[in-house]
Amino acid sequence: MKFLEYTPFESINYFLSHLNLGECTLKGNLEAYSCKHIGADRKLSLSLEHEILDYLGQSSESDSSSPIEFLSSRSSRKTLIYLFLTLSHMYPDYDFRPVQAHHLFRDEEWDGFKQIFDTYLFEAAKKWSLTNDDCSLFDSISKAIDEVVKLAECEIYSFNPDIEEDPFVEKGAIWSFHFFLYNRKLKRVVSFRCCCLSNLVADGFLMDHEMIDDDDDDDDEDIFNEMDM
Repeated sequence: MKFLEYTPFESINYFLSHLNLGECTLKGNLEAYSCKHIGADRKLSLSLEHEILDYLGQSSESDSSSPIEFLSSRSSRKTLIYLFLTLSHMYPDYDFRPVQAHHLFRDEEWDGFKQIFDTYLFEAAKKWSLTNDDCSLFDSISKAIDEVVKLAECEIYSFNPDIEEDPFVEKGAIWSFHFFLYNRKLKRVVSFRCCCLSNLVADGFLMDHEMIDDDDDDDDEDIFNEMDM
């Protein structure tokens, strides 16, 4: 997978890179990748394909909604491998494997994407419009993505790991989302990820309070030690 630089993403990424909203800070970005193999991609793709086929051969599930039914399609396996190659390039220190974690990807509709955007980026959208001549943040992001992967032709997937296993999420995270928009014809993937971090944790507020609580416990012990029991 090859990282692609696109000017339409720059202003949006700058805005979302560290957006302070008072009690919390948003961190997000857009990235584009070509599905063209580079480096060890081809070797990893073959390895993942064999791993999946071995998994299929050892399993007997037949439910149409099961991993087996999904992975039985060559096209689905190829899409899954592209998504995992993208993750591997984004997070080189993580070892992603589609057989164990393919269920973390979920098909999404554009309406679902917009609903999540409207719910979680409501305050960010207001700030964007104030500094961009009342331009909609959602429309700006949609237009930028469309220039890269043509939204009408895209498949949309959400990545849903446990929050403690999400490589993008930092300490103090309140919520996060991560979408992939994949154009099969253009062989391109756009990643859109965003998380919200508590400023209280970032400022050490919780740590300070934990230390205070510990000190209080020590004081209580001293008081009890001085009492005649």
